[in-house]
Amino acid sequence: MGFSSCFGVFDSRREKTATVTEGITTNNLRLFSYHSLRSATRLFHPSNRIGRGGFGVVYKGILRDGTQVAIKTLSAESKQGTNEFLTEINMISNIRHPNLVQLIGCCIEGNNRILVYEYLENNSLAGALLASKGKRHELDWSKRAAICKGTASGLAFLHEDAEPRIVHRDIKASNVLLDENFLPKIGDFGLAKLFPDNVTHVSTRVAGTEGYLAPEYALLGQLTKKADVYSFGVLLLEIISGKSSSKAAFGDDFLVLLEWTWKLFSEDRLLEIVDPDLIEYPQDEIMRFTKVALFCTQAASQQRPDMKQVVTMLSTDVNLNDNILSEPGLYRPRNPRKPRDGSLQISSLSDKGKEAATPFMTSTQLDNAYTDTEMVPR
Repeated sequence: MGFSSCFGVFDSRREKTATVTEGITTNNLRLFSYHSLRSATRLFHPSNRIGRGGFGVVYKGILRDGTQVAIKTLSAESKQGTNEFLTEINMISNIRHPNLVQLIGCCIEGNNRILVYEYLENNSLAGALLASKGKRHELDWSKRAAICKGTASGLAFLHEDAEPRIVHRDIKASNVLLDENFLPKIGDFGLAKLFPDNVTHVSTRVAGTEGYLAPEYALLGQLTKKADVYSFGVLLLEIISGKSSSKAAFGDDFLVLLEWTWKLFSEDRLLEIVDPDLIEYPQDEIMRFTKVALFCTQAASQQRPDMKQVVTMLSTDVNLNDNILSEPGLYRPRNPRKPRDGSLQISSLSDKGKEAATPFMTSTQLDNAYTDTEMVPR
């Protein structure tokens, strides 16, 4: 069975590489040689580096046929053998949705594990929105609203419709990529399962990024879809405010973005969270989006909506029952004004036993307190 590389079908010298896929269907997955990817990136030249994440460095590459691609060199050693690794990667490549980055192929030669993705012209949301002023794109509210809705749609697909179901674990601005029209696509989904549990961003048991971590996941290791919902809520606040959740500090108490938003909500000043660069915007819609973020970040995971509900809340002009909102949970260093020493705090877990209620303006309670969304880690 032949497999396409950037030079076409593997020649006879590459036949042995193809034999490792015996019994594996790879209809959507291309196998690339290491040499071809080195050439595509000009020997992985630093000028072609476009990103770095928890799983490795990303380079822009141009294949021999002129196709632009994003090439991720995985820095962590997989816990799986070649066949098992290829099986997982092939599974990821079969998951397709307009708001998910498409995996095109991979390279597995020696110790090299490299993934080849479609190239997105405007790189990541982190660069477009949260970078320094001179490097940011001007994103009006219509673009930001589309990014919110599209990201929610992609995440809902991963949670409910993908096969297998996937908890992303690391929803953040740098994992939301933007195409030429600034429409969003979620990247790096499904990669967490490929690596040992101790290959992480913040600790020896949790994969994720500080500022986005659900407290029950950060401190207790409890991974469910609701951990992704929490991270998405933080991302919503970043899109609305134009501020980084992990870098910005607000007020005399140096509050993080989520704390500051809750303070403004409690004092009926919620519109003060809006990015000053947004000159014109529909106030009602921004208020609704911000309240959706607060619903997503409640301390008790069962109080958070699922992502399909979030899509509805963002896409339709529903009246949100913000009277049932409880204070967000939070994971962060104890004192943001001091050097980070690893000491952590978690807030508002006292609500954990509360019965879940729908965020929509209705008296009907959600059945089973969202327990249908609980799932084991992948």
